[in-house]
Amino acid sequence: MIDYARLEEIVREAGRMALARWPGHGHDLKVWEKLPGNPVSEADLAVDTFLKRELKAMLPSAGWLSEETVDHPERLARGLCWLVDPIDGTRDFVRGRPGWCISVALVSAGRPLIGMLDAPARGEFWMATAGQGATRNGAALHASTRTVLRGSRVPADALAKVDQDLTMVDKPNSIALRIAMVGANEADLLATLRWGFEWDIAAATLIAREAGAAVSDAFGQPLNYNKRDPRAFGLLVTAPTIHDAAVERLAERAARLVKEA
Repeated sequence: MIDYARLEEIVREAGRMALARWPGHGHDLKVWEKLPGNPVSEADLAVDTFLKRELKAMLPSAGWLSEETVDHPERLARGLCWLVDPIDGTRDFVRGRPGWCISVALVSAGRPLIGMLDAPARGEFWMATAGQGATRNGAALHASTRTVLRGSRVPADALAKVDQDLTMVDKPNSIALRIAMVGANEADLLATLRWGFEWDIAAATLIAREAGAAVSDAFGQPLNYNKRDPRAFGLLVTAPTIHDAAVERLAERAARLVKEA
């Protein structure tokens, strides 16, 4: 049995730890690059260490997969696995912008059971449990019900020429928050055409799905989690009735990019 109150307390404490180091409140922060263009900060590592200790103490039988921890194949033999991004949206975090969050999901048999996002700089706490709906700050979420792809709201900085019929809305750096926006009816469509990691999206895709959104990879196929290779190509989160049209629009581009990868 999961102690939901304790789990929420752990995730919120992780958010407080991150906020106490956030440059947006004037704090100095040590930042470096893991790879060119891929920043990490002392806050990422501190939050990761805290979450690993507390979550594994809470549920010792669960495996662990996190952006900031070296992966170990022993997680594959576990029935349950924590998928964690200690700070999703690190670029916004280190620049003092609010578009970041703590992302924690518990996965069983390849499917998220529980997902929580804490975005303390935005005053938002999101959560979902499989089969029980999703909330933000305690209020039930209901996904977009848009029926036409044209004009769909997309969190983006720019649109490709072929997508100029879509409507740009605010884009936080955190992919998890952009996914959750569809669940909150603040966007109609979130699409990526690149390889991404499970820890970025596990909690948020559960939140979006429990709010009524359609969720798949770029080809319209279901997502699976806690795989040996913890990646998937592309992500598509939409209002349910525009999902097929979005898959069709992206199909040629997705196939070409996979071939080139």
